[in-house]
Amino acid sequence: MRGEMEVEGGVVRYRIIGQGERTLVLLHGGPGASSRYFSPLERLADKRRVVFYDQLGGGASDRPHDPSLWRVERFVEELEALRAHLGLAGFDLLGHSWGGMLAIDYALRYQQNLRSLILASTIADAAMLKEELARLRKSLPFGLQKTLQRHEERGTTDSPEYQEAMRAVYRVHLCRLYPWPQELVRSFDELNMEVYETMWGPGEFFFVGNLSDWSRVDRLDEIRVPTLITVGEYDELTPSCSQQIHRGIRNSELVVFENCSHVAFLENTEAYLRALETFLGSI
Repeated sequence: MRGEMEVEGGVVRYRIIGQGERTLVLLHGGPGASSRYFSPLERLADKRRVVFYDQLGGGASDRPHDPSLWRVERFVEELEALRAHLGLAGFDLLGHSWGGMLAIDYALRYQQNLRSLILASTIADAAMLKEELARLRKSLPFGLQKTLQRHEERGTTDSPEYQEAMRAVYRVHLCRLYPWPQELVRSFDELNMEVYETMWGPGEFFFVGNLSDWSRVDRLDEIRVPTLITVGEYDELTPSCSQQIHRGIRNSELVVFENCSHVAFLENTEAYLRALETFLGSI
């Protein structure tokens, strides 16, 4: 089933697969990416409905040129509008990367609508992530560090040299498969840079967008629904960030996937699906 819905700024589009009493909604990362790279999670539809939706500005949804739209609060209300549109009550919510930040904010405002929460490779505190990114950066080869620094200082992060340097980083901390799965390649190719740069910044290590002072670490104890936290051993949004969330949300579970990075559901699909099915089946 495919559908669409009007939200502030345009139309968002979604698809639903599977059947059952339970519904799992997926929030993709980016910001400005699409739900395309979630394709391994289609297998979860054996036991439930799974909603794949492209947030405004990404994927198949409208892409208005209006930076004022790219703010967390609007995305929270977009998700709530989708929930109401689909008539969901007591649904499961999975947010990956930026989508996990969005899921945290949704839970803090609309927790009564949730059955459970899955926070995949995400953060609760931008300040901590900046410290972790600085640590990861220092572990890179010196020449790679200098290339990144030079282009960031000059404002030339769109140059081929900078993009090639970032690809070297991504091969370690974003996806350790070679070659990358086509759904991940296409998600990168389709990334809406207006959304990404407004909210995150010109690059992964250049975190200066409107999310750069985002922090919910002091409110994590308000989240009371069953919560699973997942992260890759080499994740760019590091295990330390996930451990911080785990400490903050009472009775949460944390799973670290060895030899994986930012997209563990692509890098070790079987283990990831087992972890999700075990968690969702326990509620």
